Amino acid sequence: MPKIKYFSGLGRRKTATATVRLIKGKAETKINDMPFSRYFYDNPKAEKIIYEPLEICGLLGKYYFSSHTSGGGKKVQVEAIRLAISRAIVKLDDKFKLTLQKNKFLTRDSREKERKKPGLKRARRAPQWQKR
Repeated sequence: MPKIKYFSGLGRRKTATATVRLIKGKAETKINDMPFSRYFYDNPKAEKIIYEPLEICGLLGKYYFSSHTSGGGKKVQVEAIRLAISRAIVKLDDKFKLTLQKNKFLTRDSREKERKKPGLKRARRAPQWQKR
């Protein structure tokens, strides 16, 4: 069996983590061993978001990827996959780094849910004040 050369990338967003293998050639994109369209059947914008880095670098159709993702919701997983693809593209060729940075695809969105504090209903929501 021939060895397949690939470029890997890791992306995170909130509680989601995605690892991507970027492979030269044409094949079906798989996420968690499922076809792309079946995994993100309920999110029609997912395809546009995920393929943005490949499209901007002119690699769409020349490379495909397989991804494993876990944690978070589907939208957060989409953003984690996009970051992982962007990082894999930089490993592929360093000349794409500036293009991806300008489009903010290499910046990790570090916002996470704030923890609940004692005496409050949520992270910051206090109980309603009562006069009596």
